[in-house]
Amino acid sequence: MAEIEQRLLMLIDDEPAQSRLITALAAREGWRTLVVRDAETAIATLGTRQGMQLSAIVLDQWVPGDEACTLIAELKSRRPALPILMLTTSASPLLAVEAMRAGATDYLIKPVAPDRLMLALRMATTREAPRDELQPLTEKMASSPDFDAMIGAAPTFRTALAIAAKAARGHGPVLIEGESGTGKEMLVRAMQAASPRAKAPFRLLNIGGIPANSVESALFGHEKGAFPGAFDRHIGALQHADGGTLALDEIDRLPMHVQQRLLESIQRGDVRPIGARHSFRIDVRLVAASNLPLRDMVAGGHFLPELLAAIGTVTVNLPPLRERPGDIPALARHFLARIGEQPGLRALGITDGALALLAAYDWPGNVRQLQAVLFRAAVFCDGDALTSDDFPQLSNLLGSDSMNGTAPLQESAGVVLYTPDGNLRPLEEIEADVIRLAIGHYRGRMTEVARRLGIGRSTLYRKLGELGLEGAA
Repeated sequence: MAEIEQRLLMLIDDEPAQSRLITALAAREGWRTLVVRDAETAIATLGTRQGMQLSAIVLDQWVPGDEACTLIAELKSRRPALPILMLTTSASPLLAVEAMRAGATDYLIKPVAPDRLMLALRMATTREAPRDELQPLTEKMASSPDFDAMIGAAPTFRTALAIAAKAARGHGPVLIEGESGTGKEMLVRAMQAASPRAKAPFRLLNIGGIPANSVESALFGHEKGAFPGAFDRHIGALQHADGGTLALDEIDRLPMHVQQRLLESIQRGDVRPIGARHSFRIDVRLVAASNLPLRDMVAGGHFLPELLAAIGTVTVNLPPLRERPGDIPALARHFLARIGEQPGLRALGITDGALALLAAYDWPGNVRQLQAVLFRAAVFCDGDALTSDDFPQLSNLLGSDSMNGTAPLQESAGVVLYTPDGNLRPLEEIEADVIRLAIGHYRGRMTEVARRLGIGRSTLYRKLGELGLEGAA
């Protein structure tokens, strides 16, 4: 614990309110914060006794007296090993590219959630081998909010999409479970776009990004003077979403007393703001997402069984990426195509060896982490295609023993032809893999899948039934 308490953070920021907030957040995890207000002072501080004790730097983009990226490069040239996190209000991928090329370790979009800032600091300063390369980025790339944008042919993934697509057409509650980074928010938006409430109000509330003492107000709202600091009336997310849909991300982090209030609102069909004398009738469709299995939380006494019954009428389980490694080539090419459209970047290919390397990793951060790693590799790639050399820490982590002579070509094709003993796999298994690959490649457009495979649509559905792939459609 003594080592943690000695960590010193330099915050380069001229906004007193934000400086106080970040100082307080950092203090929760044992950080001391040294605040400087301009570039010149920051550079001079590096040479002082305090400067030599720094463990990380947080830099606000709007630093007076210098361009942020120029300052990052200068700080990095003087202290190459010092992690630098950049705060900005811009979601521009071009700025993310420039900041990373200048030497930024991470890129945080304001207003940054407390947990996100703490995670970024922890991952920037840990000495574990994969962390420096595999930390999540917060760059935002616009994507179509529909089911066609969900890439994957694995049966469990296609089954999840089929359940979600069917549920989207109704009005009842839906629960989406899956590890962080599996695509829950993307699926929520796809369901919203396909729902009969697509043009009605839509609110997405991330419970994990709200301080625990503010969750109740964010959800239900409050009246002026309801509690110390309630200087104005606030309308909560439930009331904002009246007539439409409210998506609650990380509902597993909802405090127990707020769970009880939410259950009562669902049962009564109304909402009562904190401090209000009466309730308001609401018609809200609830879509909840959880990083943890809520049944396990119920068993552990951390989630109300009645609330789970109320929100879990339809449950969609998104599988982790490690359980569908065959989808990695298609995902990688999809992300690289999108990355190539961003300002400051270009279209890149990816070699068989690089794909095999990506497929060999277990991706604890799932699809979001894969996208972040590809983005970082694309920023620094000088060639026309990413190779295994563009993922040095993955290579070091996995080692050459994890690769074999035929794995790259098999993985890049998405279909394994041989069994581990060197014999050909049965034709039925290969045919099933080819159909899964085609469904994923053409994003579930079954008419196009049938046309490209050279068979009729009815024949395709018959084969799906024969091969036990109905859930992949």
